[in-house]
Amino acid sequence: MECISNTELDIIKRFRLLWNQHSEWTRMAVNSIVFMLPNQEQTVNRLLRNPGDFGMTFRVFYGERIGNGFADLLTEHLVLAADLVKAVMAGNTAEAEAINTRWYANAGEIAVFLAGINPCWSEAEWREMMFTHLQLVADEALTLINKEYQRNIDIYDVIEAQAMEMADTMSEGIIDQFFRRKCRKH
Repeated sequence: MECISNTELDIIKRFRLLWNQHSEWTRMAVNSIVFMLPNQEQTVNRLLRNPGDFGMTFRVFYGERIGNGFADLLTEHLVLAADLVKAVMAGNTAEAEAINTRWYANAGEIAVFLAGINPCWSEAEWREMMFTHLQLVADEALTLINKEYQRNIDIYDVIEAQAMEMADTMSEGIIDQFFRRKCRKH
């Protein structure tokens, strides 16, 4: 078993918090949109703070340009998700398909971006995680729309676990790059 420092533990905890908030506030925003709740604007606005929080954390390691770049990509990811749910709710299939295509392209851009800034991160691994994340969020929204509430809860359990996987991949890559100066096998 490998020991970790307090700094490394803080990094792990930070990324777990960020990814947890990402999944929680995404869930709350989807619920607000699907059920047309009066807190929709406030909930989406809170969700959109998450990319800035990621960006601030990235700035510590990679500088302002990269921190802002990741925040921009993640903001686009969230805006597209909200727009997709709204298009599906409106029954606009063509718009939903176009947004979905852009959403997946954005996920691919995120994978390329992450692999480009950290040699310990695999583009293929991030692409797979991001595409899985998109499918889970889409399923989460559709189960709400279709009033499949137990299935919705079951999907969210998977989303939570998958968010922790992304958090751990992110923190391990940063720890390996900046503190261990070596990368795990990809």
